[in-house]
Amino acid sequence: KYLELSGYRLSEKGAGKIAVKFVVVNHSEADIGDLTLKIRIVTTAAKPEDPPITEFEAKVPSLGPQEIKDVSAMATTKLRIYELPDWQFLRAEVEITSPAP
Repeated sequence: KYLELSGYRLSEKGAGKIAVKFVVVNHSEADIGDLTLKIRIVTTAAKPEDPPITEFEAKVPSLGPQEIKDVSAMATTKLRIYELPDWQFLRAEVEITSPAP
């Protein structure tokens, strides 16, 4: 695992809109170019067929070896921020969508 997404923070920006802020870490010794990530935030008890709490794309600028960057994105959800489970019951599923593997 060379790329890590951690320490995400959610804050409400109006009904149905949340701001997501997280850290992306390049654990490799090589540069990683610009990325587009598809991120799903689900509960720790979610089954594969369960809908996510939110799903959104985030653009990550290029990262040098062992570099860390803060990334922010906007997402939509049917839940208000106070209806979300506590942070320890949430997890992020990440897929790199660009560049294509």
